[in-house]
Amino acid sequence: MGQHPLKLEFDGAHDASLAARLDLPSGKIRAFALFAHCFTCSKDIAAARHVASALSQEGIAVLRFDFTGLGGSGGDFASTGFSSNIEDLKRAADYLRRNYQAPQLLIGHSLGGAAVLSVAADIPEVRAVVTIGAPSDADHVIRSFKGVEETIRKQGEGEVSLEGRNFTIRKEFLDDLEAQSVRDKVAGLGKALLVMHAPLDEVVGIDNATSIFVAAKHPKSFVSLDTADHLLSKSQDAAYAARVIAGWVGRYLDPVAEQAGDEAKDGVEVVETGQGKFQVMVTSGVHRMIADEPKDVGGFDSGPSPYGYLSAALGACTVMTLRMYAERKGLDIERIGTRVLHGKVHAADCEECSESVKSRNGKIDRFERLITLEGNLDEATRTRLLEIADKCPVHRTLEAGAAVVTRDVSPGKAEA
Repeated sequence: MGQHPLKLEFDGAHDASLAARLDLPSGKIRAFALFAHCFTCSKDIAAARHVASALSQEGIAVLRFDFTGLGGSGGDFASTGFSSNIEDLKRAADYLRRNYQAPQLLIGHSLGGAAVLSVAADIPEVRAVVTIGAPSDADHVIRSFKGVEETIRKQGEGEVSLEGRNFTIRKEFLDDLEAQSVRDKVAGLGKALLVMHAPLDEVVGIDNATSIFVAAKHPKSFVSLDTADHLLSKSQDAAYAARVIAGWVGRYLDPVAEQAGDEAKDGVEVVETGQGKFQVMVTSGVHRMIADEPKDVGGFDSGPSPYGYLSAALGACTVMTLRMYAERKGLDIERIGTRVLHGKVHAADCEECSESVKSRNGKIDRFERLITLEGNLDEATRTRLLEIADKCPVHRTLEAGAAVVTRDVSPGKAEA
């Protein structure tokens, strides 16, 4: 399964800060992908969210971001163009290369598809490219300006209404679009290509998919998205596209990169992501998780808090311990669950606590487990199971306390 997307920022073509999301698999990462959204859309459009989430469940990490001047990104949209979008994509690939791993897969939706076709040759690590409802020429988007084009050309700029929002479009933007030759880029792509398009797409006609496919050299594939709309607004359409992409791209991934992370370090590693005040990446073997703090204390709330993970450890250990006991005793339990509540109370006020705990001064951490046992069990057995829950190793560790040893192992630090 995937997890809550990681919030990121990096500098774009105009040095404006670009807002991004990184959907990371919770287990082993097969590869990294870069997703380019449609014209005037954002990284959070339904298609981008659904595709990224579904791919992360297939082991592919997906970085999606807002182009300059759009969504949560800084900069002036009116000063951008197709060329700056391409530069934003290069910057995004550089960010992945520096901080994680360069993208092996590019996915572009609508005009984003034309952009990834144009930039693919400039990212050497890319093995495969996917387009979804992409135009065969970048200037196709001009058709959506509905009579404002002439004003833009004569006056140098004009106001365009798209999907209920107004955007200032300058003549330089039109000139930039018309100067691009996407089909020439496709002919020299040198990467595996998957063209995905809906036959009934009313925004970008299916003839565009034909032009891209004919211009491309093998290996190339085409998949019809049947009755999907241009924006893949239905979750089942986006999920289908993601499953096809994940299955198709497997044969083209770098086999060396597929093995990355096999040599897992001992223990659990926690490192700041550099995003926000508290957000950290937690790595345990091949598993990756995000820890954070709630928004009301300055965090992004992008992952459980440290105490959230501690509660999760107690809950997981409790359920596993009870399941082991149930199987050993042959008990008829269909499902075991527990909800863990955490808070701080004065030791003397903890009625359920042992006398040794009550005698402590000040406040203590109190964990309460609400256990559910689904099955044909009598009261005596249920009482015994609650006693067994107290034998969970994490429970014992929390009650007994533990030794924590700290050492400075910073690079260049001399051994004492």
